[in-house]
Amino acid sequence: MMHDNRLITEGRIDRFVRDSLIPALYIQTVPLAIGVWDDLDEPLPFTHAVAQDYRPIELPYTWGRAWSTSWFHVTGQVPKGWLRGDDAATRVELVIDLGFTHDRPGFQVEGLAFRPDGTTVKSINPRSSYVPVPQNGDGTVDLYIEGAANPDIAGDWTWKPTPLGEKSTAGDGLLYVLGQCDAALMDVTVWELTQDVWTLDGLMKQLPVESPRRHRILGALERMVDVVDPDEVSATAAAGREALAPILALPASPSSHSVVAVGHAHIDSAWLWPIRETIRKCARTFSSVIALMDADPEFRFACSSAQQLKWMKDGYPEIFERIKEKVAAGQFIPVGGMWVEPDMNLPGAEAMARQFVAGKRFFLEEFGVDTREAWVPDTFGYSGAIPQIIKASGTDWFLTQKISWNQTNTMPHHTFLWEGIDGTRVFTHFPPADTYAGEVSAADLARAERTFHDHRDGSVSLLPFGFGDGGGGPTREMMAAVRRTRSLEGSPTVEVDTPERFFERAAAEMTEPPVWSGELYLELHRGSYTTQHRTKQGNRRNEHWLREAELWAATAAVRTGAEYPYDDLERIWQLVLLQQFHDILPGTSIAWVHREVEQNNRELAAQLQTLIASALANFDVGDGAEYLANAAPFARDGVAALSAGRRTLREGGAPTLEQTADRHVLDNGLVRVVVDADGLIVSLVDLATGRDAIAPGAAGNLLQLHRDLPNQWDAWDVDDHYQRVVSDETGVDAITAAQDADTVSLTIERSFGRSHVTQVLRLRAGNPTLHIDNDIDWHERRKMLKLAFPLDIHADRVAAETQFGHVQRPTHSNTSWDAARFELCAHRWVHVAEPGFGVAIANESSYGYDALRSTRADGGTTTTARVSLLRGPTFPDPVADEGRHTIDLSVRVGADVRAAIRDGYRINLAERSALGPVAPLVRTDHPAVLVESLKLAEDRSGDVVVRLYESEGARAAAELTLDFDVDDVVVTDLIEREIAAPAGLAHDGRSVRFTLRPFQLLTLRIRRTPSPDR
Repeated sequence: MMHDNRLITEGRIDRFVRDSLIPALYIQTVPLAIGVWDDLDEPLPFTHAVAQDYRPIELPYTWGRAWSTSWFHVTGQVPKGWLRGDDAATRVELVIDLGFTHDRPGFQVEGLAFRPDGTTVKSINPRSSYVPVPQNGDGTVDLYIEGAANPDIAGDWTWKPTPLGEKSTAGDGLLYVLGQCDAALMDVTVWELTQDVWTLDGLMKQLPVESPRRHRILGALERMVDVVDPDEVSATAAAGREALAPILALPASPSSHSVVAVGHAHIDSAWLWPIRETIRKCARTFSSVIALMDADPEFRFACSSAQQLKWMKDGYPEIFERIKEKVAAGQFIPVGGMWVEPDMNLPGAEAMARQFVAGKRFFLEEFGVDTREAWVPDTFGYSGAIPQIIKASGTDWFLTQKISWNQTNTMPHHTFLWEGIDGTRVFTHFPPADTYAGEVSAADLARAERTFHDHRDGSVSLLPFGFGDGGGGPTREMMAAVRRTRSLEGSPTVEVDTPERFFERAAAEMTEPPVWSGELYLELHRGSYTTQHRTKQGNRRNEHWLREAELWAATAAVRTGAEYPYDDLERIWQLVLLQQFHDILPGTSIAWVHREVEQNNRELAAQLQTLIASALANFDVGDGAEYLANAAPFARDGVAALSAGRRTLREGGAPTLEQTADRHVLDNGLVRVVVDADGLIVSLVDLATGRDAIAPGAAGNLLQLHRDLPNQWDAWDVDDHYQRVVSDETGVDAITAAQDADTVSLTIERSFGRSHVTQVLRLRAGNPTLHIDNDIDWHERRKMLKLAFPLDIHADRVAAETQFGHVQRPTHSNTSWDAARFELCAHRWVHVAEPGFGVAIANESSYGYDALRSTRADGGTTTTARVSLLRGPTFPDPVADEGRHTIDLSVRVGADVRAAIRDGYRINLAERSALGPVAPLVRTDHPAVLVESLKLAEDRSGDVVVRLYESEGARAAAELTLDFDVDDVVVTDLIEREIAAPAGLAHDGRSVRFTLRPFQLLTLRIRRTPSPDR
């Protein structure tokens, strides 16, 4: 029998490391005394924990209900012979095993070590289980360890429903066994040898079998094994290092790919843990990062989320002050410029802008740092509006990683210009190492070189390294790998540097980068447009109530001198922005997270309603009349945009309702709706043209229930095979008609499975829009509910709203890129049209939809648009979306894009009463130029800030009229810093004239004329 000697030798090396080197890392260990104060339901601060009585325990010690906390007091004395301050060959440290069940940090038990004075030392996790002991001390050990018994919800990633994601269902079983807590004397030479072997063995396995370099590395490793005595590893480790030194000293080829390594710890602000645990994850990770900076001045670390640093400022001021010191030293590097790493498809236009406003302001105010790169490696796709928003925030570059997860197509570039819907381009990098949590392993580096698509013009890529998702960050082993691969034959070169230096270098060498135009659609995680509907609905409502609160508060401040609620609005915005994190708003977190978010949203809604009512109360004229407060950026029922006034009655007579045994006809003189005995819309006629929008032989308002069994990521994914199993839910429990002077309606009740749906179809006088209000009691698991409208329209594409504009998406599958877009994201509306005729479908809380074109037997074309209503995934929340939902939609026939845009605003800005008239502060004279935000300036100067955008996709020359005393008008970035005005912009005391390109946004800062008493 023949053997592969190479494989035998490699197996010998693996075993030698496992059985000889690793056990010899510590020359000697001494157990320490341990006391415990345990089983806290919620975390308590160190100042409370340090004052408790600790009972002594023996190891092994079983502890830790899911989500509980235990504090361990560790005391003892290091043998005096270990403490030789000038001895670089050994290192004294504590080694602690909290009960780790696998080697991945952040997904199980974690710990944070404190000194008796309350300062933090570092975190404890399975890949960094040591705590350093000062060599110059007296050897006394006195530490407190906060142990977090976080359950391993991910498990083996089999996507099985688990009760562990909510405290009330997690049970009382103890999860972990504290197995070791020793003082230990490390053999530094053995540790260094282990790093040598790890680097070379990894490189060898990445090289081709026939590569001479591979065989030479293998030979060197064999010689190392030969000279290191397994019975005397400490005494012979230096000889082992000498055997490897020549092979480690061979430099990389001058043409090797270059990797810029940046320390990183992608910490999900919530996911398989609640927000309260993320705060502690940040403290653990940042304390370890700072400790590594103290030990290794070369180390650099990039941190992206302002929210996470604010948590440190508020809850861990000692860590925050040390972070500030490291920022000043250039080691701790704020990046990203956003409040969190948000989802970048779902947040509304102003919310997406505010991510940068809040984030960049925090970094500027706290650290004096103006971040230059947008940094969102793990977000689930990126809308076509993002390049303009990035640039408008004063940010130069963009980094992402997630597009590497595409199921179908591979992105053709790693370094390129990304062009948005308005034409703005931003220099973008997509790290080819295919990870935002690298280990500087040979596999990471080889992948970076092998997959980099832009070798012709570029030579450098970025590698974020450090354990992430659940935190942990970089380790000393990773920095050891950096040093060994700085220039190593067969490997890319590696240097630690900042993201800024990387981008400057990449942009300098790629003077004519390729261009990718339009959205960066992630061909995965498409279910995130729909999962956890209540979370999405709360976000949408709060976005629009914030719009109203700022508008009316600013108007009251200017018109009446009322106090502007800066603090309240800032606090509310920060929580809304946090909840737009890319595992919260998409609906992909545990039940605990979404329960808290829903409660937060109820509280925020009440607070915003109070702010709105308080602002409008300043205009109470006491005449007892009812006025309409119109926060929409266009006139509504005769009331001008951004004002309050007396409503003008709608034109047209009262709507009518005709009933027969098999149909109901609703008619208001503008649209006629025919509903059959199954509650389906079989005709929807635009009476101005006589055109029926429903395809012949088809029916709209059709609820369709799909089997929804993703291949893996339950809450995240909808895979294309879902389309093959569907049932049309046409059964009717009851249909009830109602009519008054203003409205006719049909109430349709249906039951299927364990669920019940009540739909109310409403048609109002003078309004061409049919409203469909859905009240759904949902109890289906692993199913997806859609509402379909088969339209007699020949459309090869549909328009869908995104931030500050809309995108056109194909209704066909000509290419693999088209076919992969079988589930899509829209904001408030989609528009299906052919020249001269269209249908707009608007919503107040839905984001997912699909639109496909088909050919009928009569030769005509049907374009079917479907809104995704609800899903029922079982991981990570086993009861996601269970229960009651209200989902309101509207359908308008004979609609152009302008009508679609306005219906989107109308359905999301509910009619609101005022107690007196309110004159608008500003007015635009172009119907496509809309005021998205009107507020007072962030610096509390009292200046008025107006953000406008061109909404229809055409160039627009417009004038903004200002109805208050103005001192000056300047153009600013999103952060409200003055920038150069676009060509042609002009202003006088009461107006600003400008031209916008399609979908361009413009922020104006209007400095008010000081009053005599100011």
